[in-house]
Amino acid sequence: MSDEKQLTQLCVRLGAPPAQAATMAAQLLKRARQLAAERGSTPETELKRLLELVTRGRAGEVPKDFVPPPPRPPMGNIP
Repeated sequence: MSDEKQLTQLCVRLGAPPAQAATMAAQLLKRARQLAAERGSTPETELKRLLELVTRGRAGEVPKDFVPPPPRPPMGNIP
């Protein structure tokens, strides 16, 4: 079974509808590859970290080392 199919099944078990689970799985794999390239690590290491964030987030926990992205500027009044 492919990694994406396994991740899709995991996302379904976490409560996502099947179509959304497939999208989530593809996004998790893509982001893991991006982070691995940025950090010089492996996609597996980054996927593990992302899955820990997903499962903790689902449980309402925020890891102490989690840094959220900066806020985006408001969309209104753009010249």
